[in-house]
Amino acid sequence: MQIHALPLFKTLRFKLIFGLLIIVIPIVIFMIYNNLYAIKVVRNQVAQSNKNLISLYMGQIDRNLDEVDKYLFNFAAQDMGLLVLDAQRDQNADRYSFTKIQLNNKLLKDLPNYKSMDMFFVYSEPNQDLLTVMSDQVSYTRQVAVENSIKTIFQDQRDGSNQTSLREWFMLKLGDQYFLTRVIKYGNVYIGAWADASKLMVPLNLVDLGNNGRALLVTDLFEAMSNQAFVQENQINLNDVGTDYKLTGKNEKFLVVGEKSAKGRFSLIAVIPDSIILENLPLLRRMVSFILMGSLILLPFVLFLLRKIILIPINRIMMAMRRIEDGNLDVRITYSPSVIEFDKMNQSFNRMISQIQELKINVLEEQLNHQKAELKHLQLQINPHFFMNSLNIIYNLAQVKDFTLIQEMVLCLVEYFRFMFRSNMAFVALSDEVQHTLNYFRIQEMRFPKNLTYDLSVPDNLMDVVVPPLVIQTFVENTIKHAVSMDKQIHIGITIEATQDKKVKIRVEDTGKGFPENVLAQLQMEMDIGNGEGHHIGIWNVQRRLRLLYQDQAQITFSNGAGHGAVIEILIPFHEKERGEVYASIAGRG
Repeated sequence: MQIHALPLFKTLRFKLIFGLLIIVIPIVIFMIYNNLYAIKVVRNQVAQSNKNLISLYMGQIDRNLDEVDKYLFNFAAQDMGLLVLDAQRDQNADRYSFTKIQLNNKLLKDLPNYKSMDMFFVYSEPNQDLLTVMSDQVSYTRQVAVENSIKTIFQDQRDGSNQTSLREWFMLKLGDQYFLTRVIKYGNVYIGAWADASKLMVPLNLVDLGNNGRALLVTDLFEAMSNQAFVQENQINLNDVGTDYKLTGKNEKFLVVGEKSAKGRFSLIAVIPDSIILENLPLLRRMVSFILMGSLILLPFVLFLLRKIILIPINRIMMAMRRIEDGNLDVRITYSPSVIEFDKMNQSFNRMISQIQELKINVLEEQLNHQKAELKHLQLQINPHFFMNSLNIIYNLAQVKDFTLIQEMVLCLVEYFRFMFRSNMAFVALSDEVQHTLNYFRIQEMRFPKNLTYDLSVPDNLMDVVVPPLVIQTFVENTIKHAVSMDKQIHIGITIEATQDKKVKIRVEDTGKGFPENVLAQLQMEMDIGNGEGHHIGIWNVQRRLRLLYQDQAQITFSNGAGHGAVIEILIPFHEKERGEVYASIAGRG
C-alpha cells in the first residue's frame, strides 16, 4: 500500500469546500442580485413618483409665470401711458408726472392679483427713470437694493456689458438670495416683474421628502437658490439633472430628480435621502438581505464544523496510513470524540492493522524457515559435485600406487568433509573458510602438481569476521574446473581486505581465458546459468545465498582482467558476532 500526496483539487477537503461553495455562491449571488434589483426597482419607482410630483409643481410655477407674462404683454399693448414715458420728460413734465402716477396706481391695484410676485416696475430708458410697485411684505431696505440692482441691469444692457437675455425669466442674485425677474421691452420703455424665489417653494414645503430631503430651485449654472449649506455639506452634485435620476453625496447618498422650467433659466429639483427610500422596501426584500448577511456570517462556522466533524477525522486516518506506509505497524488511531461512523471506522482500522501486524510476523517466520531450508538445499548441492572430483583424484593416485599422496589426500579429504559437515550453518569464521580453501588448494595441487599455483592474502584482524561457508572455495573450484588443464599453467590469486565503508572485499582472479562473453553477460544480470550437467551451478548458488542472507547489502561482480583472466569481487557486510546472532540479525530484516 502506497499513499502519495494528492493534488489539492483531488483532496476531499477541496471537494467538500468546493461543493459547498458551488451551492452557496450561486444562491448568494442570486440573492445579492435580487436585492440590488429590488433596490433599483424601488429607486426607480420613488424617482418616477417624485419626478411626476416635481413636474406637477414646475408646471404650476410655469403657469403662474405665464399669467404674469400675459399680464405684462397686455399691459404693454393696452396702456397708452407707456408712450408718454417713451418721450423725453422735458417736453411735457406735468403730463409725464401725471402718467407716472396713473401707471403706479394701476400696477399697485393689479399686484395683489399675482400673489407669487413681489414687485412690478416700469423703466424709461430715455429718462433713466424707474417706477416700482412693491408688495407690503418687502422691506424698504430690500426695495432700495432691488431698485439699484434693476437700474444696474438696464445700465449694463445699454452699455452692452450685460449679455443677460430679456426674453425669458432669469435669476437676479442679491447677497445670498435669488430673485426671479422678467423684463419686456416696449419701445424704449421696459416693464417687468420681480419675485423672491423662496416664495415659489412654499407649496413644495408640504411635500414629504424625509428628514434630510429638500426641494430646491437651481439656476442654469446649477447653483442652489436655497439650502446652499446643506448642498455643500453633503457634496450633492446638481449638474445635468435630466429625465433620469442620479445618486450623489459624500457620506450619505441622495437621489436627485429634477425638471427644467419652460419659462426661464432655472430648474426645480428634489433631493431625497437614499436611506428613506430603502426604508420603503417590502419586508421580503429586507428578509433577503438578512438571510444574505446571515449566510455570510454562518459560512465560516459551517466550514469550521465541516473541518471538525469530517476533515480532521479523515486527516487523522491519512496520517496513520502514511506512518504505516513507512513501515511503522505499531501506529494506532487514538480515540477522539467524533461521529459514530468515524468511531467505527477507527476501531475497524486499528483491528485491521493489528491483524496485518500479526500476519506479517507469521509470514516473516515462514519466510525465514523457507530461507533456512533453501540455504541447506543449496549447500547440499555443492557436496556431491566436489565428492565426485575427490574420488577421481584418489582413483588416479591409486593407479600410480603413490601411497604417501593417498594418505595425504585422505587426510585432506577428512578435513574437507569435516568442514562440509559444519557448513550447514549460515555463517563460519573467515579463518575457517580460508583454511578450508587452502586445504582444497592442496587437494587440487595433487591433481595438477605443475600446472596450478596460488596465493592467498588476508589480514590477521579479519580472521574473526563471519562469512557464508564456501563463498571463496566455490569460485576457486569453478576456476580449476574451467581453466586448469594439463597443458597450461594457471595462477589463482585471492585477496581479502576491509573497505572504508565497513565491508569485507574478497577478490578472486586467475590467469586463464576468463569468462565467455555470453556467460559474463548472464552473470552480470544475475541469471541462473546452471544446466543439467552442473556447470556454473556453484556460482549461482553463491549468488542466491548472498541474496538470501544479505538482500541488497551484499554485492558480487564478474569481469575479465587485463590478462584475459576471470575476476570475481565480493562485498559483504563486516560482522564479528557469533554466527547464530549474525544470521538472526540479517535474516530478521526480511
